[in-house]
Amino acid sequence: MGFRYNQPAMNHKINQIENLILDMDGVLWHGETPVPGLASFFKEIKRRHMGYILATNNATETPEQYANKLDRFGIDVPAERILTSAEATAGYLRKTYPAGRSAYIVGEIGLHKAMGSQGFRILDEEIDDLLSVQADVVVVGMTRHVCYRHLAIANHLISNGATFIGTNPDVTFPSEIGRMPGAGSILAFLETASGIIPKVIGKPNGIMFREAIQRLSGSVDNTVMVGDRMNTDIAGAHSVGLRTVLLMSGIATREDLKSATIEPDWVFDDLRSFAAAFETTLPVPGNN
Repeated sequence: MGFRYNQPAMNHKINQIENLILDMDGVLWHGETPVPGLASFFKEIKRRHMGYILATNNATETPEQYANKLDRFGIDVPAERILTSAEATAGYLRKTYPAGRSAYIVGEIGLHKAMGSQGFRILDEEIDDLLSVQADVVVVGMTRHVCYRHLAIANHLISNGATFIGTNPDVTFPSEIGRMPGAGSILAFLETASGIIPKVIGKPNGIMFREAIQRLSGSVDNTVMVGDRMNTDIAGAHSVGLRTVLLMSGIATREDLKSATIEPDWVFDDLRSFAAAFETTLPVPGNN
């Protein structure tokens, strides 16, 4: 069973939901394991003709790779419905820098592909002469392959004037075996070493939420954010005026709720209990 804030107003408010922005890690899966009821949830929102965008702070993979992952779970989601913090970061930087500017990346293929597609010149990770390197930007995301050399080069470039950008602030991410270090932990290392605070583009920054709403051709009035983190999904969505659903299947704990300064509009145990609320409060179009 899920529990909810604003119980008296729930029916009226949830009836206005036309679009969903769905986080992925901790909401749709843990690592390579889908959450219970994932396939039936997507069937249900399709049956109700609801729009959706999957918006993740995870910058390790491309939208196409995430679409393939969902396909392995038996769910057909077009890549254009998937928005990563890597895409949001590269798009933001392209508005600031002309094509051809140099970028050093601490991250995986999702971030490399996104930055390359926006016309940035990606510096080779295996640079021999550290002192000869120059870069316009250093972009840091989650990577499972980081080593001291990568961090040392990034720190050198940041300390010598490169703009320090982070894809997201998540210090951990949920996996099948528990919480694992995330992009925010790598950012913390470099911030400590360089003394420079990065500009972070992903959630809770409003850039990703506004991009998702635009892709949905929606508005803050008919779109709801569904996530598992208070400090990114919930706080960021509230900052742009979106209503929010917190699922307790990922990072957030009951203690987080007690100490939070911003409350989600609804709280459910997991995706199945959120979908179950539709049955009594959200009529299927054409069936009423």
